[in-house]
Amino acid sequence: MTSPLLTVNGLNSFYGRAHILADVDLQVGAGEVVALMGRNGAGKSTTFRSIMGLVEQRRGALSFGGADISTAEPFEIARLGLGYVPEDRRIFTELTVMENLEVGRQPARAGSPTWTPERLFDLFPNLAEMRDRPGGRMSGGEQQMLTIARTLMGNPRMILLDEPSEGLAPRIVEMMANAIVALKSQGLTVMLCEQNLHFAALVSDRAYVIEKGRIRYQGTMAALQADDEVRRAYLTM
Repeated sequence: MTSPLLTVNGLNSFYGRAHILADVDLQVGAGEVVALMGRNGAGKSTTFRSIMGLVEQRRGALSFGGADISTAEPFEIARLGLGYVPEDRRIFTELTVMENLEVGRQPARAGSPTWTPERLFDLFPNLAEMRDRPGGRMSGGEQQMLTIARTLMGNPRMILLDEPSEGLAPRIVEMMANAIVALKSQGLTVMLCEQNLHFAALVSDRAYVIEKGRIRYQGTMAALQADDEVRRAYLTM
């Protein structure tokens, strides 16, 4: 692993009295693609929301790019260059593709790829054909691409992708995998939470496996693929 861009130590998160995450530790190196894997309800999305400051009841030591984000607000974390693509997409359905992209625009950032609509249309050719189409008239896969593209317009140093392949047609899943590989080649750091081992293996260098809010495994993606016992215990349905 390269020097850590994101470090999470002893992360505990709560929804009311429910203790969801328990002493979660993880690191993501600059330029890596890392998968956080687990079944539904294991704590994957809560981990991402906690990192982004969207879970009020959280404690632990979190740093991004050398800055302490343990108690930072979501907008402060985003301004540091950590992008977040939630599972439910949250595009502006009344706005066109171009207008959605403009909403996400931020100035160029040192150490990050700089994105323009045209560069994003090269990454997601489907969007290029519908730049004037309202978001509400797009398929789920197209909306997912638009959400990622809008996040990239903020020129982040790293993005968190929550279940990028879920519910998408196989052809769109393949396009999404190709896009993530292309993002890595541009120097972007990516962490994704996934249930789909095949998809994660196509794009990821390393993996963490979470179950009941605790990290149960960490290693290379190749090692996870080869470990039948871990896959049966924590990933198979």
